[in-house]
Amino acid sequence: MAHGRTLGAVVLGAIALGLALPAIAGPTERVRESLFRRQVGEAAGPPLARYVSEQGRVFILDRSQPIPMLKFEDSPEVWALQPSPAPRGDLIYKNDLGEPVLRATRLGGYTLFTDTRPSGEAVSLIGGASPLRLMGLSPQALGERLLQASVRSGRAARRPVIFEAEATPASAALIADAATVVSLAFLKMAGRDKDRVHLSRVARVQFTSGNAVSATLGNGVLQVVVAPSRGMAGRPSSDKLERLLRSAK
Repeated sequence: MAHGRTLGAVVLGAIALGLALPAIAGPTERVRESLFRRQVGEAAGPPLARYVSEQGRVFILDRSQPIPMLKFEDSPEVWALQPSPAPRGDLIYKNDLGEPVLRATRLGGYTLFTDTRPSGEAVSLIGGASPLRLMGLSPQALGERLLQASVRSGRAARRPVIFEAEATPASAALIADAATVVSLAFLKMAGRDKDRVHLSRVARVQFTSGNAVSATLGNGVLQVVVAPSRGMAGRPSSDKLERLLRSAK
């Protein structure tokens, strides 16, 4: 009888242990999958959301498309980001100059890098957001956008700056966005005494479309080639244009 009771206790203990193990292993396996089975180039957290930094800057991060996009609420510019692996399994999102803009941890935390906080500042999730997409544009609307960018750039440079474009229905919206970005580069440079002098080298801005993004400056003409197949990533950023204008002879 004692032997039977002992054997029964062992069997019941084994059954209890067997029933308990899946309850413990389930969450553990899910955590392990989230930490170690994530593909390179992916980050935890919602693919589309609004965030706020410690200094109060609000931005949208859109990872719902092949090329991640970021837009600050206080600026019309959308930044195309390139993710690259970092230590501890983190990801660094860089701009088209290869400079870090955002760091993502495996657990979904983000650090924002700015000119005022180059060492980074933590950000917090606010909520949902609308996707960052280009909308179709008519020839008349494109002409108006080019004229607006021309006026803003001319005021910044303190001389007339003519904007021209060879556009198609597929490239019109992207060229309009690129014109806005060029004017932002002019405005930022005009606000710095050491950079304002470089704006006098530009008398005309010409936009065309192609397979690759590029920007060159020669004989007073800033030529910008946009790549419609890349969506909003198919034009140079204002930072890249600033570097070009500063380095031009």
